[in-house]
Amino acid sequence: MVNDEKQNILKRLRRIEGQVKGIQRMIENDACCVDILVQVAAVKAAVNKTGALIFEHHAKECISKSLATKSQEDVIKELMQVLTSFIK
Repeated sequence: MVNDEKQNILKRLRRIEGQVKGIQRMIENDACCVDILVQVAAVKAAVNKTGALIFEHHAKECISKSLATKSQEDVIKELMQVLTSFIK
């Protein structure tokens, strides 16, 4: 992974970590359930976006490297397995 991509992913993960800690504090402080759910939805969206960026990198970089040592059929099968687990 290129350093800029890696730093972007790590920054996003640190932000997500902060959001989760914020949700924990909200629960400890008996915040309104609606407000907590809004924050949970924001975390889910942030995790999905981060996963999509990692998947994009995988599709661009890792697959081309895999094609050098694996058959196209095996690479596509692996890609479909990764995609299936990602979208669950």
